[in-house]
Amino acid sequence: MKPIRCTILMVMFVLLPFIVGAQQVQDYSKAKNIFDSSPQVRWFFDNAYGYALFPVVGKAALIVGGAYGEGQVYRNGRITGTANLIHGSIGFQWGGQAFSEIIFFQNQWAFEKFTRGQFEFDAKASAVAVTAGASAKASTAGSSASATAGPQTGVQSEAYYTNGMATFVHVKGGLMAELSVGGQKFNYNPL
Repeated sequence: MKPIRCTILMVMFVLLPFIVGAQQVQDYSKAKNIFDSSPQVRWFFDNAYGYALFPVVGKAALIVGGAYGEGQVYRNGRITGTANLIHGSIGFQWGGQAFSEIIFFQNQWAFEKFTRGQFEFDAKASAVAVTAGASAKASTAGSSASATAGPQTGVQSEAYYTNGMATFVHVKGGLMAELSVGGQKFNYNPL
């Protein structure tokens, strides 16, 4: 039981600076350009109702894991609000990683579902090494998969909307192995 407490305290200590910082509108064009440069993702930029962009999400785990990231939500190319991503999980997992994440909303219903900040429980398996990696996710909202050969290629598997949302992840670095169950929460703050 003592290792679990130490792990929880370690995760909280690592994520605390991110949690207490005030969110402000920022320039996320560099992160957006990374996703925009992929032909598979470009289609979503052209056709989505809106999207949420998290330029840096930090994740750490040792049996108990957590992740946190701050981002902005867009509609018609304009920022409608800020958001944060909080993820907690438990299971076989260890390591740490940093990644960018973008969530596209197919229609108004999906956009409003996101802005209400509903929980989603998921089970996932992934392996990430340095800047190259692959991940797969199955959840109550459907399933998705992505792969990247590094920041220069942005090569990803074919993607589609599931329950009105499509998610892409670009791994920045780290070493992470996991088979876990957890929950993810998005908090939206309109401007």
